Formats: sequence, C-alpha cells, structure tokens
Amino acid sequence: MSTVAECLVAFLFGSVVGLLVQRSRFCNTAALRDAIMFKTYRNTKALLVAMMILTVGFTAFMTVGAGHPLSFDVGLNTFAGLFLFGIGMVLAGACTVTTWVKAGEGNLGAAWALLFTFIGMFLFSLVWGWNYWPPAPASMTGEPNLAALQLGFANARTLQDKLGIPAVVFGLIQAGVLFAIYRAILRRERAQQAEHERHRAQAVAEPAA
Repeated sequence: MSTVAECLVAFLFGSVVGLLVQRSRFCNTAALRDAIMFKTYRNTKALLVAMMILTVGFTAFMTVGAGHPLSFDVGLNTFAGLFLFGIGMVLAGACTVTTWVKAGEGNLGAAWALLFTFIGMFLFSLVWGWNYWPPAPASMTGEPNLAALQLGFANARTLQDKLGIPAVVFGLIQAGVLFAIYRAILRRERAQQAEHERHRAQAVAEPAA
C-alpha cells in the first residue's frame, strides 16, 4: 500500500471513529468518573464492552503470532505518569480523544486543555532527552530491576513466552472478569431503578392519603 493510500485509510478510519465518539459522547474518563462520583454507568458499560472485545481480539492475535505490540518496561515512573495524567483529564472533564472532539465543537476549555497537552508533551520530550530516566538504558531489560525502579514487562505476549500458555487464555480470563463487572453494574442499575420506582410510587400515594 502506498503512502497516499495509507494516509487516506487513516483519514477515513479517524473520521469514522471521531464521528462515533462525537455522536455517542463516549469518554474513557467519564466512564470511571461518573461511576465513582455520580453512580451512573452509561460510559462505564460501553468501556467494559470495548475492553472485552479488544482483550480477546488482541490476545488472539498474539496467540497466532500476528500483530506488533509495543514492548516497554513498567516501573514506578509509569504509575506516577498515569496518576498525573488521570488528575489532568478529570480536571479537563474529558479524556484526550473527547478533548479533541470538544475542541472541534468549539469548546474553548477543551482547546486550552489540548494546547497544554501539547506543551506538556514537548516539555517531557526535552526532559527525556536531557536526563533519561531510568538512568541507564541497560536497566530496560524486561525483568524486575528494583534498583532502577523497574518492574519488567507486563503483557499477554510476555506471559505466553514465559509460561507457554496461549495468550488468548489470559485474554479470556480477563474478559470473564470484565463481564462479571458488567453484570454487577446491570444488577446495581436494576436495584437503582427499583428504588426510584418505589420512591415515585410513595410520592404519588402520599397526596392521595
């Protein structure tokens, strides 16, 4: 496939995904924020379904030797970065994808969040080049290295290589856990609906009494 064809495919794919995200109002940050703060689960259920499909699909590709997953060490720096990113996205009120959508709709707050996302990435690239952390590339071995605060790789391919168990087995286990969470949310929503109906029935009955 030529470079022009690849760009066209990427443009069409991105346009379709952008349209779906814009119309569905789907947001990764809202999926967790709304469940924790507001006890609403619309985005949470969509995120769980997406994770189940992607988990099984990704591990199936790993099992047959297809796909080219990125390999990078997981360390305390990863957890610190995810924590800071999570704070920023909650303050922005959206994940990065939704921030793009809102900026495209003319939301000035999202445009500012997007601008400072770029600034943060630029500053990080400067710090990365000036003082690479962990100190030595030799510490990025994929194995636990507590001296360099690295915990090793963590992905389905690593488990498959080390244990000899097809990656899809781990994918199915994870999908099963996600499905159990999905079912628990459905039960909670049914309980909330029943409680709402009970309160509404009481409100209707009290004036009549």
